[in-house]
Amino acid sequence: MNLKKIKFFWPAIFPLILISLGITIIFFAFYSKPSNVSQSAEFSQSEAELAKTSDQSSTLGSEDVTPKGEFFRVTRVVDGDTIEIEGGQTVRYIGIDTPETVHPQKTVECFGREASNKNKELVEGKFVQLEKDVSETDKYGRLLRYVYADGVFVNELLVKEGFAHASSYPPDIKYQDLLNSAQEEARSQNRGLWAGCQEGKSGTSQNQEGCVIKGNISFSTGEKIYHVPGQEYYDKTAVDESKGERWFCTEEEAQNAGWRISKK
Repeated sequence: MNLKKIKFFWPAIFPLILISLGITIIFFAFYSKPSNVSQSAEFSQSEAELAKTSDQSSTLGSEDVTPKGEFFRVTRVVDGDTIEIEGGQTVRYIGIDTPETVHPQKTVECFGREASNKNKELVEGKFVQLEKDVSETDKYGRLLRYVYADGVFVNELLVKEGFAHASSYPPDIKYQDLLNSAQEEARSQNRGLWAGCQEGKSGTSQNQEGCVIKGNISFSTGEKIYHVPGQEYYDKTAVDESKGERWFCTEEEAQNAGWRISKK
């Protein structure tokens, strides 16, 4: 191609080059910006979630207890240790036992209403986080869970403030040491049922409802063992409710509470 032809085509090609260059710049500017914004938003969201988790774990208890599990809205509080969640499922708190208020075969037990009211104060109508241990449900079909509300480990708080006893339900014992420590603190400070219930003060008193099964806690191992009338060690066994020992009306009740029958 000679020099004259090059001079002729250059004015026509140059605008096309400028237009192509402009389109390329606009293309990269448009498609790269949303990506950066999206990454920034995701990073900010992750930071917020991390901060929320950090705030929760700092207020849950004396140990590093960080809730794990989904959130559900509480539609009804059944009693001090049982709730219903959206969808109709019933949830039984793991590792604790509060005085009865709705048992069909029992009268309302000492501090039962106070425990139920405290549970309502903590969770009713709120979104709570539920954490599973080993078991999914108990034999009644109730979900077995640790419960967290507003950054509070509800199971522990109920025990620590004297609204519940710590009660072991193997194999679901992930936080049992924590709950046992909370009970020792409540008892030493005479909080809640430890101060307000006569059976807690008298130590070895007979169950007021005439229930005769003795729930004893081994001094050496901490194992929970119940004795029924007629067994070898029944008459020698004393029930000291200030130490977490209990009377039971039926063997089923004792087993549900985490006790096993004595071998003798």
